[in-house]
Amino acid sequence: MTGNGDRTLGTSPDFEAARHEMVARQIRGRGIRSQTVLEAMEIVPRHLFVPSEHTAMAYADEPLPIGVGQTISQPFMVAAMAEALSLEGHERVLEVGAGSGYQAAVLARLAIEVVAIEAQSVLAKGARERLARLGYANVQIEQGDGSLGWPSAAPYDAILVTAAAPRVPQPLLEQLVDGGRLVIPVGPSHGQELLRIVKHDGQTTRQSLHACRFVPLLGRHGWRPNSRDAKQE
Repeated sequence: MTGNGDRTLGTSPDFEAARHEMVARQIRGRGIRSQTVLEAMEIVPRHLFVPSEHTAMAYADEPLPIGVGQTISQPFMVAAMAEALSLEGHERVLEVGAGSGYQAAVLARLAIEVVAIEAQSVLAKGARERLARLGYANVQIEQGDGSLGWPSAAPYDAILVTAAAPRVPQPLLEQLVDGGRLVIPVGPSHGQELLRIVKHDGQTTRQSLHACRFVPLLGRHGWRPNSRDAKQE
């Protein structure tokens, strides 16, 4: 596909072995079948997207903290969400919740262009610098309220949301092309369901994929910052 980047990919045999085992056990072993997704997960250096104090756990089967109350998602969930978008390589993708930039790096290998929004300025700056350093020329990091989408670059063939919303934000549906796919966790703080929504002729169909638990999506069409669900992780 169009994926580029990883110019400064760590070539430590330990990291490479850990990444191969991660894909074999956590991703392929749990039913992910998309060859392009498996290849992207094999290539993107997850250890370069986590804080240095968590590098040793970069390929573990769990989410990890990346600062300001946010996390990098469990590897399986990154792969499952990417696979659910059904990308063929020509799509423009919007990611809501860029975090450290890891999911955007995976998506960059599956699509022609990725726009990723991050509400936290420190994370947006870090993701932008990290992805540029790794050579990802087809990813654009923006700071803002992700629940509003990013209208100036719309429409999108696919939208992926990496934070839990109380309901599906209408602006995201409006920014999808006909036939577009939205993958989003929806529900309260103690647990959500990962939905795959497909838009056809202004109507949508929904499919529940997995039970999951994400940090809350804050914003106009997400949780209010002072709500109980917004404070719990």
